[in-house]
Amino acid sequence: MNRPIRVLVAKVGLDGHDRGAKVIATALRDAGMEVIYTGLRQTPEMVVNTALQEDVDVIGISILSGAHMTVFPKVIELMKQKDMSDVLLIGGGIIPDSDAEKLGKMGVAHIFFPGTNTHDINTYIADWVKEHRNF
Repeated sequence: MNRPIRVLVAKVGLDGHDRGAKVIATALRDAGMEVIYTGLRQTPEMVVNTALQEDVDVIGISILSGAHMTVFPKVIELMKQKDMSDVLLIGGGIIPDSDAEKLGKMGVAHIFFPGTNTHDINTYIADWVKEHRNF
């Protein structure tokens, strides 16, 4: 690859707990990825627009508020509108298994649950980008 993998880590909605997002952002950075962290209380529109402006390979949304069945479908819709089919959408946080399965069918590539080893997240992203992105 000619440049580092670019990952946007986002906190959408009123969820004010960002410790996990910051841990993931640091782990990805330490693995050599370029990380853009949006901060708290972003809208789906803000996340997708930032992803476009920053030319990211991956959007990772951390959500603990229970709004995942509202947030992810809106992000997916906006990504489709902006023709971002080549951007990986992943998530993490407190999401029931049944909802994670539904989100997967909608277009979220993977949900990482609390306790996931950061190495596994790094590897998942790196493998996906090598297979799906060409730079």
